[in-house]
This record gives sequence, structure tokens and C-alpha cells, in this order.
Amino acid sequence: MDATQVKAIITGGASGLGLAAARRIVADAGRVALFDVNAERGAEAVAELGAAASFHLADVTDEAGIVACVEAAHAAMGGLNAVVNCAGVLGAGRVLGKHGPMPLSTFETTVRINLVGSFNVAKAAAARIQNEPAGADGERGVIIHTASIAAWEGQIGQAAYAASKGGILGLTLPMARELARFGIRVLTIAPGVFLTPMAGGMPDAVRQSLEAQIPFPSRLGDPVEFADAVAFALKNRFLNGTALRLDGAMRMV
Repeated sequence: MDATQVKAIITGGASGLGLAAARRIVADAGRVALFDVNAERGAEAVAELGAAASFHLADVTDEAGIVACVEAAHAAMGGLNAVVNCAGVLGAGRVLGKHGPMPLSTFETTVRINLVGSFNVAKAAAARIQNEPAGADGERGVIIHTASIAAWEGQIGQAAYAASKGGILGLTLPMARELARFGIRVLTIAPGVFLTPMAGGMPDAVRQSLEAQIPFPSRLGDPVEFADAVAFALKNRFLNGTALRLDGAMRMV
């Protein structure tokens, strides 16, 4: 896909990895529609990005609301050919914690936002993208999910988070196979530990410990590097139905 023709919905687009992806797409002369639950940050992001961006107050778990937001995004951008799903929560907590078993609502909320929300946005967007004009190789669009290395190597306290991200991995190939007939690619980027608001506030000792587990480069990921991966995924039409680890060779054991 030509970077100048990208018209992308980005969930969680008002901060972190989503905002980094939006900055890159706009810098490459594309257009973005930011979906987020934080209206204040959304307004700030649009003010920064300029006329190529719009903000849509969106709860990714709201089926009817997302359909309406997709239509609004399509109208704002004059089309739609990409989705970058970055909305998510950590949902940290032990199965058996100090105060008893994890509340089922904690597990359900994490899976609902991270997994069900990604599916909800993807299906609503695909319904619109299938009617867009086809480009080279018959391509009409790209859906990029965000998983995590926790999908493979979840740690203690990450049962809900790892399950939600493992679900994203499981969703990717069958969705790619199904949407292939419409010229829509589906893939996943699985980041390691990145410098985002979600990871913000960690003590220096924790950060140093994490960095020591990353072979090279031995530091946390920069959101710009995630954005670079998104730009590559948008461009490379043969990249489909797979997951890209973006983690500096980190393996959490």
C-alpha cells in the first residue's frame, strides 16, 4: 500500500503505541482517525497531527458505537483501508492473590477490551473496507492487531493479559484466510517492553532488570520503532496471516 494513500483507524490512538503509529502515518502523508476513550488526549493528539487526523470518542467493546465510529471515520478520511488496533489494558493480577482469587470481572474486562475489542473494530472496519477500490494485487486494506510477547511467555500476574493477547494470535490467521477474498490482509505485531504510558512509572530497579533481559539492544523499545513496524506492515503486501515479534530477542522466562 502506498503510504500516501493510507486512511487508517487507530484504536488507542491518543497515546502510546497508537499515537506513535498515527504520527508516522501522517508524516508519510497518510490520514488517520483516532479511536480512544480519552477525549482530552484525543483533542491534544489531533491538535498536534493537524488536518490529516480526526478524533472519535470510542469504546472498542461497544458494537453499535464502533459501527457508528467507523462510518464517521470513513467520512472524515474520504475512505478507509487500514486498521491499527492498539487499545488495551494490562489487567494485572494473580489468580490467587493476597485477598483471595482474582475477581472474574478483572479477567473478563481484560479479555473484553484487548481481544473482543480488537475483533469488534476489525469486523466493523472490514465490512466497510470490502467495498473500497482495489489496488495492486487486488489489495483493499490491512488490519494490524497488537499482541505482546506475553502471549508466548506470560509471567506471574499476567494470566488475564496473556490470555487476551494469545487470543489475538489465534485470531490472526483464520481472519487473514477469511478476508483474503476481499483483498484484506490481517497480521499482528507483538511488542516486548516499550516506553509507553502503560509501562510508565516503573521503578528504576524494575526497568534496569527488564533491560538486562533484552539481548540487543539492551533497552526498552521506543514507540517510534513500533510505528516503523506498522509502516512496513502497511507497505509489504506479502506480509499476511502472521505475527511479528518486536522485542530485541527478549524471552521472558
